[in-house]
Amino acid sequence: MTQRKFKSTWLALALVLVLVLAACGNKEENNAGSSASASETPSASASASAEPSESASSVEALKGKKIALVMRFNTGTFSAQYVDGVKKQVAKFGGEVTVLSSDNDLAKLAANLDSAVNQKFDGILIDHGDAAALTNGVNNAKAAGIPIVAFDSGLQAFEGVTNLAQNDQQLAEFTLEKLAEEAGGKGNIVKVWVAGFPPMESRQISYKAFIEKYPDIKEIAAFGDASNPQLDTQNKLEAVLKQYPNKGDITAVWAAWDEFAKGAANAIKQAGRDEIKVYGIDLSDEDLKMIQDPTNPWVASAAVDPTSIGTVQVRYLYQKLNGDTTDAVVQLEPVFVHRDSLPKDKVITTAELSQYVDGWGSSELGNTDYLKELEASVGAK
Repeated sequence: MTQRKFKSTWLALALVLVLVLAACGNKEENNAGSSASASETPSASASASAEPSESASSVEALKGKKIALVMRFNTGTFSAQYVDGVKKQVAKFGGEVTVLSSDNDLAKLAANLDSAVNQKFDGILIDHGDAAALTNGVNNAKAAGIPIVAFDSGLQAFEGVTNLAQNDQQLAEFTLEKLAEEAGGKGNIVKVWVAGFPPMESRQISYKAFIEKYPDIKEIAAFGDASNPQLDTQNKLEAVLKQYPNKGDITAVWAAWDEFAKGAANAIKQAGRDEIKVYGIDLSDEDLKMIQDPTNPWVASAAVDPTSIGTVQVRYLYQKLNGDTTDAVVQLEPVFVHRDSLPKDKVITTAELSQYVDGWGSSELGNTDYLKELEASVGAK
């Protein structure tokens, strides 16, 4: 009996010893595992920090884009400054622009858009497009996943296309109201305008309202041709001036485009009819120089900075390239520029105009933090 108890005691002690040793072993393994995990954590963190951030990756992905600018026409200094704004902004984003001008030929415009889609440009800008002519091309671009941002093109019916537009009715109202004020609410005027362009059609709405508002202001002639606008306007207005040869027969000319205004001013100046004033729309460096000239009949214009238009249009296209959802319509607010608001002692350019006219010049419209980062990154190289 005593011997059995002795053996049982030893067995119990042996079992306790085994359990203690097993517990120690497990503790060492756990400590070893914890040490391994701890030693792996800094390495994983270092690896994660070495990878580019999501923002940095997004910025890098936007570099090197090929952009097509499809234009209905590329005529005059306004268009030149607009194209310059597009090219400079794309270059600041590290991309390249190919300009496809259509010489005011709708068939060629459609072909140019088709060409841009077939060449697989990364993004497409459209200037003064036409919805009917571009329907197939826009749909093909959408099917190919190529984003489009249009300016003054009337493409609002196409889902996914962002449309930039000047406030064209306000552009017309600014100039027409000033005409009425300086004419004393009466007189005979000539309208230079052409149908078939979305901005022109919008400006015509304001013109009709103006004629109804001022019954003592009479339209005695109206014409306009976009194919050779400056020369055509000059020739046709010269003929009108001969029909109305006496001073006082014509009070003013309202021109719905700066190319029209230039042609009208040239005709009036050559005829020596300095009593006739010209009120235009749009503004470039060349236009501004004419308005500042006290011997020139062109006295005022309403406009959006053409360079800024190009800049803003590019920003919205790059937002699309980044996968952002952009507004269907972006409206650009115009300013009114009159000779009386400009310096008399020197000739200025549109780059200096903001010093004399509030609201003119650079715009932050369409800019984002990542686009600023992209521009800084490209500029650093």
